[in-house]
Amino acid sequence: MDILTAFFEINKAIIYFVYGLAFFVMGLVVALQSRQSSRLELARSLNWLAGFGILHGLNEWGDLFIPIQSTYLPVPAVNLLFVLQLVLLALSFTSLFAFGVSLLKPFGINKWLAAAPTGLFILWVFATFFLLTPIYQDETTWHHVSNALARYFIAFPGGLLAAYSLREHAKRRILPLKVPTIYAALRVSGIALGAYAILGGLFPPPIPFWPGNVINADTIQMWIGIPPLAFRALIGLLLSVATIRALEIFKLETDQRIELLERDSIVSAERERLARDLHDGAIQKVYTAGLLVQSASKLTEPHSELSNRMERAAAALNDAIADLRSNLQTLHEGTPAQIEPLVDLLKHVAADPHYTTMVNIELTTNLTPESNLSPLRSGHLMGMVNEAMSNILRHARARHVRLNAEKQGAFLKIVVKDDGNGFTPVPSSGYGLRNMRDRARLLNGTLEIDTKPGKGTTIILEIPWED
Repeated sequence: MDILTAFFEINKAIIYFVYGLAFFVMGLVVALQSRQSSRLELARSLNWLAGFGILHGLNEWGDLFIPIQSTYLPVPAVNLLFVLQLVLLALSFTSLFAFGVSLLKPFGINKWLAAAPTGLFILWVFATFFLLTPIYQDETTWHHVSNALARYFIAFPGGLLAAYSLREHAKRRILPLKVPTIYAALRVSGIALGAYAILGGLFPPPIPFWPGNVINADTIQMWIGIPPLAFRALIGLLLSVATIRALEIFKLETDQRIELLERDSIVSAERERLARDLHDGAIQKVYTAGLLVQSASKLTEPHSELSNRMERAAAALNDAIADLRSNLQTLHEGTPAQIEPLVDLLKHVAADPHYTTMVNIELTTNLTPESNLSPLRSGHLMGMVNEAMSNILRHARARHVRLNAEKQGAFLKIVVKDDGNGFTPVPSSGYGLRNMRDRARLLNGTLEIDTKPGKGTTIILEIPWED
């Protein structure tokens, strides 16, 4: 035990340097990596963590450099440096407390908790410079007591709150992003902050009252032979490595933005190509077919079955031309058309005469007009529903279709069930089914197709409400 104690005593300067360096580097890297333009809520809180790291590193270096400067500076100047070190210590703990509060703000916090870091710092300043100064005339005792108060009342609750907040934030905001390495790094950072709250908040220098006169840095070193300073240095290294590792989430966010810009560029070029193809090919051909049907209808007997069918065919072709022109306009604009409430879109499908003349559609839903997706996601969703209905009309020979849409917590579930022929699923699906699966992946959802020959087909789509 004496050998161990002597080892740490000899190397105390190195431990102070490593301790301060770990926190200072963490704070500096976090400050440089903070992305104010980021859409992640974590970015708004990192400045507080950076402040904690930089201020705490400077405070710990004070224990290393102030004794060196005391050999040539006058006593008042040295005392002023110790006071400045105390203020840095309290400010670092306040920043840590504020980091925890900031992480919890998106989830809702009480006003008293939001004001707690500033309020505790003001109380500490008042107690240190107005209450303790006349009580403790000895500079060392005054310094130790002020240090202990900062640890007990700011570092300990602030560290525990920061650990809890980081854990909750990682679970609610980072885990759904499916980046397990970054989520694990944030979990490790939270554990390190919790450990620091205990080792940095409950083991102050020796003070003349309980509990600091029984449990303090000196008694811990006497009991186990290792000073809490060494443990705090290890925790600082762990916190620094884990936090810097977690900052890679901003690189991922930047990569995703670049990928989105590239994808938008590709989609824009493809949109222009499709617009030209629609205008030069599909619309002209459908228009020609419409003229041929109209001319053929003039050769039929008025009010005959053939004449009526010709009129319906001409009306369908006119509707197709209108739809193609609407799509052409949307492609030229480069933005999705105005999207109606989701429940209204589903009602339009259930009442569409193109479908209802062939099958009976029963719609059940618990959606309200306020239950909406973004225009782009609504477009993908309705594209899947219409594809399912088209498949039923072309292949299923069904008489009845049940269309069900339910909001189930954070998810939207769409079920399309028919009483038609069904089919045998094969790995190489047709274009329509592949298109539906691709859209489901774009919506971050799942698509299940349950079918057997003669048993009808059930299509189940589940997507999250959030993009």
